[in-house]
Amino acid sequence: MIGIDIVSIDRIATAKARHGDLFLRKFLNDSEIELAKNNATLAGFWAAKEAISKALGCGIGAEFGFGDATIYKDSKGAPKIQFKLDTLLKFNIKNSSLSITHDGGFAIAAVIIEQN
Repeated sequence: MIGIDIVSIDRIATAKARHGDLFLRKFLNDSEIELAKNNATLAGFWAAKEAISKALGCGIGAEFGFGDATIYKDSKGAPKIQFKLDTLLKFNIKNSSLSITHDGGFAIAAVIIEQN
């Protein structure tokens, strides 16, 4: 399953400036907030969570929420996804891949999820 999302970095920066920590905690946990050092990274994480939900075929809502997956970086700095156990089981997830990029004022994320 494949999911992709694009978001304006300015849109995320404006929401962060307007709502501060409340906005960040809407879609990120503490470890993700610590990783996100700038607005481009924040936008990339937003796009990643949206792309995950699209790959799962349900969007953000009752079946999958922002807190059901955590974005982290491996030893080489590549973004990875860690799913909550119940999310892994519910969607029968075997493996996942994530790519995030930023250019021209936008952040884009692509996700591939392989099921058992």
